Amino acid sequence: MDITFHYPPELLILLIDTLPKLCKSKQDLLLFFQGAGAGDKILGPYRKLLRESKSSFNKYHVTRELLTKLNEMGERGLRERREILRRVTEFHDFSVCWESDQAPARGLVAQVRELVNVKDSFTRINIEREMERKARLAESEKKIEDEKEHKAKVAGVKSQLFGLFAVANAQKRGKALEGVLNSLFAISGILVREAFTIKGHCGEGVIEQIDGLVELDGHLYLVELKWWNTALGTGDVSQHIVRVFNRGGQARGLFISYSEFTEPAVTTCRDALAGGAVVVLAKLQELVELLDKEGDLKTWLKAKVTAAIVDKKPLFLPLL
Repeated sequence: MDITFHYPPELLILLIDTLPKLCKSKQDLLLFFQGAGAGDKILGPYRKLLRESKSSFNKYHVTRELLTKLNEMGERGLRERREILRRVTEFHDFSVCWESDQAPARGLVAQVRELVNVKDSFTRINIEREMERKARLAESEKKIEDEKEHKAKVAGVKSQLFGLFAVANAQKRGKALEGVLNSLFAISGILVREAFTIKGHCGEGVIEQIDGLVELDGHLYLVELKWWNTALGTGDVSQHIVRVFNRGGQARGLFISYSEFTEPAVTTCRDALAGGAVVVLAKLQELVELLDKEGDLKTWLKAKVTAAIVDKKPLFLPLL
C-alpha cells in the first residue's frame, strides 16, 4: 500500500521528532503545515492557542496532534500527508534550524528518507508482484479461452466431417472433404495451401491436380484425397508417387483414403522410398478416431511419417 495513505507508526514517530527541529519557531511549524495544505479548520485551534497562550504551545505536542488528525482523515488528508513527506525528504537547508538542532535534524531527515525508500521499495515490489500475478492470470485466462476456441473449432470440423458420410454425391462429397481437412490442418497449426492445378508451358492445359499442400516441420506434403468405395491399388497411388518424384526430393506425399489400400499399393509406396520418395498413407477413419479422442493431429502425422521413413511402413495405423 502507499505509505502516505496512512503513515505507519514508525514513520509517524520519526516525523513527530523531525518537524519541530526543522521549524525554528512555533509560527514556522504552523506555516509548514499550512504550506503542506492543512486548512484553517485543522490549524485554527492551534493558531488561537499560539496567540492566547504561547507557553502552552509545545511544538512536539502540536506536531503529534496535527499529524494524528491528518492520519485519521484517511483519503481526505492524502494530499497533505504526501506533501509533508515530500517537504521533509527534500529538506536540505539545515541552516534555518537552531544550531543545536542542525545535526539531529540531518540525522532524522536521513532516517525518514531511508524509511520512505524501504517502504517504497516494498511498495514497488508488491506492485510488481501484483502486475506479475495479473499477467499470469491474464495469460491463464487467455490460454483457457484459446483452448475453448480451439475445441469449438475442432468440434465444428468434426461435425462437418461426420456430416459428409450422409452426402450421396461422390464428387460433391470429395470436394467438401478437401475443405474440411484443410480446416482441420489449419486449426492444428499446420500450414495449408488449398487445392491447386499445374498447367503445362506449351498449351497442354492442366497437367496436375493437387488436392492440397501442407507443411510440417519444414517439409512440404502434397496431399491426395480419395473417397471411393473400392480399395485403392498400385495404379491409384502411383500417380501421386510420380508427383512426389517430380519434385526432386523437395516434397513428400500424404495420401488419405476412405477405402482400404491393397497390399500391392502399400508395397509400391514402400519401394518408392528407395528412390527418395516419401509417401504416407492414411485412412479417413484415422482422422475420425483422432477427432473422437481429441488427439493431436501433428503428433499423429509425425508418428506416421517416422514409421514410413524409419520402419518402411507407409501405412502405419497408430490409432486403429
